[in-house]
Amino acid sequence: MEGIYEVYSPEETAKLAKDIAEKCNPGDVFALLGDLGVGKTVFTKGFGIGLGISEPVVSPTFTILETYDDGRLPLYHFDVYRIGDVEEMEEIGFEEYVYGQGVSLIEWANLIEEIMPKGTIVIEITKDLSKGLDYRKITITKSLREGYLN
Repeated sequence: MEGIYEVYSPEETAKLAKDIAEKCNPGDVFALLGDLGVGKTVFTKGFGIGLGISEPVVSPTFTILETYDDGRLPLYHFDVYRIGDVEEMEEIGFEEYVYGQGVSLIEWANLIEEIMPKGTIVIEITKDLSKGLDYRKITITKSLREGYLN
């Protein structure tokens, strides 16, 4: 799973995410990093398909957390863009989710880096407009220690 992937369409982004999700295990945690409009939601929708989630996967920008229980594994989808302080994550039960039996996918995880668990799989999506409007480079690495994403 670790490596650098180049995709040239939203469909290819979603397919890569689907393939990754199909191999997930309970307790896997994914940090999803990238600028606004880079395709994090497209990736997350493909990820949901890979877990067998039938309901539409939506971005939890204003609710911080969306849970999906109808797939092969539960999906805990966080969007922490609007988090002001990591203590807010405690209030929503962050540790219960990331150390639970589902899969956690956390957009903007760099904003709560200090509480991310060891072994988090970091997925960074970047654009390169010189390669086309839909081109994305998706870099996947595994964090080696707690509270460290790069």
